[in-house]
Amino acid sequence: MAGHSQFKNIMHRKGKVDAVRSKVFSKLAREITVAAKMGMPDPNMNPRLRAAILAARAENMPKDNIQRAINKASGGDAENYDEIRYEGYGPGGAAIIVEAMTDNRNRTASDIRSYFTKSGGNLAETGAVSFMFDRVGYIEFGPEAADADAVLEAAIDAGADDVVSSENGHEIYCDQGSLNEVTKALEDKFGEPKASKLVWKPQTPVAVDDETGEKLMKLMESLEEHDDVQSVYGNFELSEALMQKMAE
Repeated sequence: MAGHSQFKNIMHRKGKVDAVRSKVFSKLAREITVAAKMGMPDPNMNPRLRAAILAARAENMPKDNIQRAINKASGGDAENYDEIRYEGYGPGGAAIIVEAMTDNRNRTASDIRSYFTKSGGNLAETGAVSFMFDRVGYIEFGPEAADADAVLEAAIDAGADDVVSSENGHEIYCDQGSLNEVTKALEDKFGEPKASKLVWKPQTPVAVDDETGEKLMKLMESLEEHDDVQSVYGNFELSEALMQKMAE
């Protein structure tokens, strides 16, 4: 399990999710508005909007907030956001990708650069580390959806490439072009997923020592908490002992 998933699981165990819920809602609303603005306001006709709504529901975002974000796009009063991908190296040389949505490129770039620098890493050019990741489809179900064998069998039948099941749930990976088809097939079997989106999956996760791992997780947390950052991915792997320690 590489950086992104480990970070998510640690934050979940620490109860961090509730502490930043209002910030999470703001980010989700921004993604919903941008997705609705770029395509149809109907999630059945707009895969990106549907993915954004799934993410919002998974965080228990109220229906009124979701609809308000969709209406904002069609109302013509939505802010214009640029989607930017930052790439850099964290402590220990770990590769990190940051996806942001901003109305002020200079401010966001300056902030992201400072986070990398303070951690002992450095922000690099776009393309510097993304070749170490694959852009793939990602579908997530909670542990209550089914057992690992049932999910694995259904995922293979649906055309998925990989399944990772744990006590926290099931993560299914597929070719980015098959995401909608695989999601629909699994949804018919297990109900609505917690997530269905495109992600950056590291090709070869790199194990890091615990001292470096702690620094990396601090950097990931700083980046995640920035208002303009939507997603953060890393190619590092933490030890089980450090994961336990950081989740306390």
